[in-house]
Amino acid sequence: MIRTLAAVKKFADKAHQLNASPTLIAATMAARIATNTNDLLLRAKQQETPIIVLSGEQEAILGFESVVSDPIFADQKRITILDPGGQSTEIVLADQTDNGWNILFKKSYPVGTLGLKSLFFPHEQTTGIEILRASTAIDESVGAGIQPQKCGTVVTLGAAGTNLVSIRDQLGTWQPDRVHGAQLTFEEVSTAVGQLMPLTDKQRAAIIGMEPGREKTIHVGALIVERFLFALRAEYCLVSVRGWRHALLEKGSSEPL
Repeated sequence: MIRTLAAVKKFADKAHQLNASPTLIAATMAARIATNTNDLLLRAKQQETPIIVLSGEQEAILGFESVVSDPIFADQKRITILDPGGQSTEIVLADQTDNGWNILFKKSYPVGTLGLKSLFFPHEQTTGIEILRASTAIDESVGAGIQPQKCGTVVTLGAAGTNLVSIRDQLGTWQPDRVHGAQLTFEEVSTAVGQLMPLTDKQRAAIIGMEPGREKTIHVGALIVERFLFALRAEYCLVSVRGWRHALLEKGSSEPL
């Protein structure tokens, strides 16, 4: 909590230095499941950096809006947003109509890279049985809510997808224009899982294209993307560098979430 509050204060101060006003600070699944969230919110208010906690549905819808407001996805007739995070993964399925987007399905699943890592991957290098147990847990969590082969175009948000593209294309520096809209096939994601899982954090960190710090969770994130693509029976996904924060920024703090 202390580290989180310090980070929030640091970024808020930077925003004020850049004459950004007002600022809006949002927390997601970690704050939703913590037992001391009220203490966090009180301390944040005391240091003049008030935090709002997004519900799972709000997080899902904001991630969805960040994609459907993006011109490169404007011609899609049916779209499924896949947004893996540290403690949750959001899915939104919608059809484009003459009056906008009609949401057919939305859900926030208690499946995330940090949560899975703490439960199933106690060591840097993983074993086959650990992967099997984690895969089974993800599959069981997804359940029967998702209708296979009815997903349309799948767009994945977040670090897992962007890092997998950067690694595949061996991008030595962050190049969002090359990553945004790139395609990842199910086979590529599955292959990445098999390649990343047996490595140490140091070995993963040395891979060209790896975002510093993501070496600790990229293999778990890749597994999440793989299992959700399997549940959707999707042969590929497109990657967006945008996320719920972009939609929140576009809405502004005065609009209801």
